[in-house]
Amino acid sequence: MDAWFRQAGYQVRLEWGPDGVTALGGDCAVLVIVDVLSFTTSVDIAVSRGARIMPLRWKDEAAEENARLAGLPVGAAFGDKLSLRPSSLTSIEPGTTLALPSANGATLCALAEETGAHVLTGCLRNADAVATRARELAGERPIGIIAGGERWQLPGDPLRPCWEDLLGAGAIISALPDGRSPEAEMAARTYQATGAEMLADCVGAKELVAAGYPDDVRLATEVNVSTVTPRLSNGVLS
Repeated sequence: MDAWFRQAGYQVRLEWGPDGVTALGGDCAVLVIVDVLSFTTSVDIAVSRGARIMPLRWKDEAAEENARLAGLPVGAAFGDKLSLRPSSLTSIEPGTTLALPSANGATLCALAEETGAHVLTGCLRNADAVATRARELAGERPIGIIAGGERWQLPGDPLRPCWEDLLGAGAIISALPDGRSPEAEMAARTYQATGAEMLADCVGAKELVAAGYPDDVRLATEVNVSTVTPRLSNGVLS
């Protein structure tokens, strides 16, 4: 891939979705996956309680069956017990390892791990802490922020860049040093100009509220209330 698509020459870079992992994974020492509604918010809450998350690629039936055979609970997309919903994990038992599939965040974690980079997950709740950890792991090498985006419900499931992941990425980038690519700087300035105030009115938040999950939106909009920095190691975030 050409150097300009890799945002070569910049210490802090931003891209979207699976193709973003491909673009930045070869150069960056650290990839930070951001999927605010809801995967990386759920990971933050679970890890804060001493649990671990095994991210599974979306619709990977073999991986889900292997997790069950290993005696691990497999989270659902929705539901009140151990699901992708952040509010379902606020009472998860310490020591639990939950296999959690998702179309964006979990799938991106699996892809990012294949690049050989250190993989962290971040959201608004732990933005500053994740930025600090990313700097420690990267040293002098670049850091890539991967905004997950959502999916249009159209043939091929095309990527829909979304407001919540732009804000989450911007919050993390705002706590990282200069040397940002224009794409990364744009996200940081957007977050600095708006904060999390508009997140509750974005498409993704309205979808969750309409489905009866306002608590998930509330948890996702809390900023820097957590100091955990979930890192992917041997297929598990802890």
